[in-house]
Amino acid sequence: MPVPASNLYPPFNIVRLSHVEYCVTDLAASRAFYVDTLGLQVTDEDDTRIYLRAMEERGHHCITLVKADKPEVSVLGLKVFDEPDLDKAQAFFAGRGLPTEWVDRPFMGRTLRTRDPWGIPLEFYVQMDRLPPIHQQYKLYNGVKPLRIDHFNMFSSDVDASVAFYNDIGFRVTEYTEDDESGKIWAAWMHRKGGVHDVAFTNGLGPRLHHTAFWVPTPLNIIDLLDLMSTTGYLGNIERGPGRHGISNAFFLYVLDPDGHRIEIYCSDYQTVDPDLEPIRWALDDPQRQTLWGAPAPRSWFENGSTFADVEPIPSQLTAQPIIAP
Repeated sequence: MPVPASNLYPPFNIVRLSHVEYCVTDLAASRAFYVDTLGLQVTDEDDTRIYLRAMEERGHHCITLVKADKPEVSVLGLKVFDEPDLDKAQAFFAGRGLPTEWVDRPFMGRTLRTRDPWGIPLEFYVQMDRLPPIHQQYKLYNGVKPLRIDHFNMFSSDVDASVAFYNDIGFRVTEYTEDDESGKIWAAWMHRKGGVHDVAFTNGLGPRLHHTAFWVPTPLNIIDLLDLMSTTGYLGNIERGPGRHGISNAFFLYVLDPDGHRIEIYCSDYQTVDPDLEPIRWALDDPQRQTLWGAPAPRSWFENGSTFADVEPIPSQLTAQPIIAP
């Protein structure tokens, strides 16, 4: 089925994706990975959680690591434009029969907690504690030199339905993969902030979080990270890449944290702010769709993902498969 026409006047105004909360089993091991290896900056920490931000970010955190008995994802965060948008968001989700509650979150103002129709836990806010800029404190740049959080990619058991719902709240499709045989969407990339995507949906057992991505300055930063990981005990955590996607044109690398949460390191996509921008369609069997150049994705990349807390994933009925590395 074709992608829906963009909803240019959604019921509330989402600015961008904002943050993710990961449950991790070994807080020290996760700190070593995210701080000492990737190069994220600690903004607050105690014995149970660590808050992190990237180099260009002024908000207090983009990742929270929470010590837990099992690895999973507690919530995905989205920033809205102003206070009335929070109330409009609450009315929208309640009107769809979805649970809503106002929650207290450290370092954040009034926060709405809800879920999408498939159970993905979401929270919306306007204000997060603002921190002094550090983007010109070059002595702090370490690891892959992450500049900002860029997007979430989720497994969905019904990508067409996911696209329709997120289109309703204002996300616009930039690129999509269509299965020629069924006419269904196999994957889609959707944005709010003017890049290729803030959220993406990939066909599979879902909902699960496929990855969180960080934007870096240049492909050379990714090469530096590969050198660092391969010589500091993380060689086995390199899952896929480097390479360049056909979709989004991004130079990429996928790595796994100590609990198996997948992180993409990413640069070189393009601007999508024009409201009349037409989505780019890809065929599922196009070999340059997922990899313009580089090795095909391994099977783990299509099958493994992070579960959301208290959500039981269900299989997709769409069994079509793209190219998988042997």
